[in-house]
Amino acid sequence: MSRFDGRAADPGSYRDRRSEGAFGGGTRAFAPTSKADSAAAAAAADLDGLPRFEKNFYVESPSVAGMTEEEVEAYRRRREITVEGRDVPKPVREFRDVGFPEYVLQEITKAGFVEPTPIQSQGWPMALRGRDLIGIAETGSGKTLAYLLPAIVHVNAQPILAPGDGPIVLVLAPTRELAVQIQQEATKFGASSKIKSTCIYGGVPKGPQVRDLQKGVEIVIATPGRLIDMIESHHTNLRRVTYLVLDEADRMLDMGFEPQIKKIVSQIRPDRQTLYWSATWPKEVEQLARNFLFDPYKVVIIGSEELKANHAICQHVEILSESQKYNKLVNLLEDIMDGSRILIFMDTKKGCDQITRQLRMDGWPALSIHGDKSQAERDWVLSEFKSGKSPIMTATDVAARGLDVKDVKYVINYDFPGSLEDYVHRIGRTGRAGAKGTAYTFFTAANARFAKDLINILEEAGQKVTVIDIEGMEVAGPS
Repeated sequence: MSRFDGRAADPGSYRDRRSEGAFGGGTRAFAPTSKADSAAAAAAADLDGLPRFEKNFYVESPSVAGMTEEEVEAYRRRREITVEGRDVPKPVREFRDVGFPEYVLQEITKAGFVEPTPIQSQGWPMALRGRDLIGIAETGSGKTLAYLLPAIVHVNAQPILAPGDGPIVLVLAPTRELAVQIQQEATKFGASSKIKSTCIYGGVPKGPQVRDLQKGVEIVIATPGRLIDMIESHHTNLRRVTYLVLDEADRMLDMGFEPQIKKIVSQIRPDRQTLYWSATWPKEVEQLARNFLFDPYKVVIIGSEELKANHAICQHVEILSESQKYNKLVNLLEDIMDGSRILIFMDTKKGCDQITRQLRMDGWPALSIHGDKSQAERDWVLSEFKSGKSPIMTATDVAARGLDVKDVKYVINYDFPGSLEDYVHRIGRTGRAGAKGTAYTFFTAANARFAKDLINILEEAGQKVTVIDIEGMEVAGPS
């Protein structure tokens, strides 16, 4: 039995994808460079024991087909879309051109979306074609729905789960917060077609997660460590996974998850569809892609590989000493506090708690979130922040990536982050989904080594920069 959207339940409609560049007949994206590559290549030699599956659902609409090459290029330039690969489909300009089932379109309308974001415009046709996809996109770009909506279509075209089956779609994410947010979107958009999803992450009791897995769920969103625990405890398996998403791949590498990712991917059938998402494209992220993606013509890069900040964010850099920070923070809050959400980043958990305690003593409605807090407390703090009951939240970088809180008006870097990538992702918590935002950064002599690259980011984003010299360092200050 199969659940196709408007397709006959005919086993013959499953096609042998191996001849299209997956394993068994096509070419590899990159030459094998590791033991993981060799193992995957060996697994590819025998797919006969695995059921065939459908992954190409894209039918180009007449309005998209009628776009000339000049119109396509003009649209991509206007929306800052860059693509690479063989036979890249034209971008879609309206939701109705994608070919989503009516129940998906109803959820899009209900959410109030006006037009596809750039990553969705180009990513949806690629994902619906069943091709491996690399998406490089700034934060707040709409990438979650860029992979979730095709995932829902993918699930509905596969045979239903049998008792003991694992998920069809697996999404790996670096943090609990991001995983929970992805699952909320999966629940919202998958409910109308009765697609079940669950979120697997550490820091909470396993019981409810185990029960979800044992009942059977089509979509699993997971952090790597807890998922491996569930697999090794035989609470789930990855034999049915045909749609794999690695979200925030660069962040997962930063957090040291590469061995766990390789272990997980080695248990998934090699002719799967893989979607690989990252906000940056450093060498180590590219190398990981070489292990997991196949056919070099199935790569799409949205936006620029160079590190750059969201142009919708007004960036201010304040040059000061360590001892001046707290007073500067209070003065800044007095200027900007209007009930809007304000996110303040610290380097350490201790510093986060200390500043939060001081702010509360001074009468500011602040709460903190970091990795030492229990999941229940983190969930409560996020709920208070999202609702506006506590409009100031201090956080370590655990909240810097993937945290999707609507209407964060201001981001304050109380401590400068340890890398420019983290700077870009921290300030990216504001200015999301087309909104404007403002970021303030406190910059001290200890941060001097970042000055040159920070200036480049500011200038690329069209910020006015005054270069001044304090204690022998060149830094960017507000002009």
